[in-house]
Amino acid sequence: MDDFTEFVKRHEKAVYNICLRSCRSPEDAFDISQEVFIKAWRGMDSFRGDAAPSTWLYRLTVNACTDFARKKTRDREVLPLYDQELTLPDGRYQPELALDEKELSRALDEALAKLPPESRHILLLRESAGLSYKEIGEVTSLEEGTVKSRLARARLALREILIKSGNVSPDRTSKHRKGGG
Repeated sequence: MDDFTEFVKRHEKAVYNICLRSCRSPEDAFDISQEVFIKAWRGMDSFRGDAAPSTWLYRLTVNACTDFARKKTRDREVLPLYDQELTLPDGRYQPELALDEKELSRALDEALAKLPPESRHILLLRESAGLSYKEIGEVTSLEEGTVKSRLARARLALREILIKSGNVSPDRTSKHRKGGG
């Protein structure tokens, strides 16, 4: 039980962030996260160890998010992420930075919502959960090279959506591309 508690503590933030960016509702993200950890707890005996436990957990997360999206009704009201209160970890409040952060978060949230679920999941596994290409491949059952190419296409698609929406200038995104990743 102690090991599982530690496992949850280590991964709960990443699981929640993937769920939140996938479903765009804090309440639903919390519920999905809880379901993921319940499934993980119940499935511990059947875990074969073919992959790392964290990879198995992220696969459960992506599957739960996909299942939720399939079940979601069209007329359901969802709060956009940018309406949520921002927290600044260092405790210093700078209104201009908070406004910029809120606007960028809103733009990113809207752009992510326009991506196909598969692209969104690969991006979130890399950027939110910090998984390696190999780990993403294990979660998604894709070859590492396929993960790299799909991630590159997802980043380009996200960039184009942000540029077309006018929320990000082409100059701002081009410097980030040069860094790779």
